[in-house]
Amino acid sequence: MVFRDIDYDDRALVQRYTFGAECRNCDFNFMNLMSWRFLYDTQLTVHRGMLVFRFHFDGAPAYLPPLCPPPYTFEEHGETYAAVLLDMVADAEAVGHPFRMLGACEGMLNRLQSVLPGKFQATTDRSFTDYIYHRDSLATLAGKKLQSKRNHANRFEREYPHYEYRPLTPDLIPECWRLEEEWAARQGVSKARLDADDEQHSMRRVFKHWDELGAMGGVILVDEKVVAFTFGGAINYDTFDVCCEKADTEYEGAYAIINREFVRRIPEQYTLINREEDLGLEGLRRAKLSYQPAILLHKYSITCS
Repeated sequence: MVFRDIDYDDRALVQRYTFGAECRNCDFNFMNLMSWRFLYDTQLTVHRGMLVFRFHFDGAPAYLPPLCPPPYTFEEHGETYAAVLLDMVADAEAVGHPFRMLGACEGMLNRLQSVLPGKFQATTDRSFTDYIYHRDSLATLAGKKLQSKRNHANRFEREYPHYEYRPLTPDLIPECWRLEEEWAARQGVSKARLDADDEQHSMRRVFKHWDELGAMGGVILVDEKVVAFTFGGAINYDTFDVCCEKADTEYEGAYAIINREFVRRIPEQYTLINREEDLGLEGLRRAKLSYQPAILLHKYSITCS
């Protein structure tokens, strides 16, 4: 297998494989692949017609599940899929490491068993689970279970009746960065597996390469001051990934408002919203659960038995 570093010019290639697939894992969002490349040394190859990603995690090579070429019918590619998996195992062994594949969702486990029964074993870590929501639920905050979220949004609207939502465009990036630095300064030491410096490095890459990444975002302004912002990118044909959301907590309800207003404005084809992982942080987990996810997308680590 011949891998090369992923680059911004690979957006069309990657999205040709992801956009028609039943793949809602945030790890396959091109924005994430590129903005976190500095940390994971992400590479790719098209091998036997399938798209394969290799990266480094905890000092060793790891892989994402291979993606079948269009028209994405796994049943038509079963034998090739098995061959690619065996080539991935050999690739890891060639550099002196045991095989490890991350980000495998539950459907992938059935595929592995069907093409190579007994070859692999799977374990899961709850902190890697993606939270996926129905778009309409986030856009309306309707129903008893989301009453508290509606209350937060309603209070913001009462307190700041002249607030404004705008698409996040490059001219607003300096104001967003100001808010990010203020937000980070208030957080203190985090116990998450990713630290604040890494997150800011990733954000810088997104802001610098906004158009190349196909980024979409929004801001909330009060008296021409950005008090909340968010951005993300598409994963596949029906799932949009919210990669970042920050708000000034002195403006109560700012998080509820930016979440609701942004989701209302993304293209209508995206009926599902992936709000990514909780990083093992209990407060973040409670917050994500409070929005009533439709799917908890558990992701598995695959090793050889």
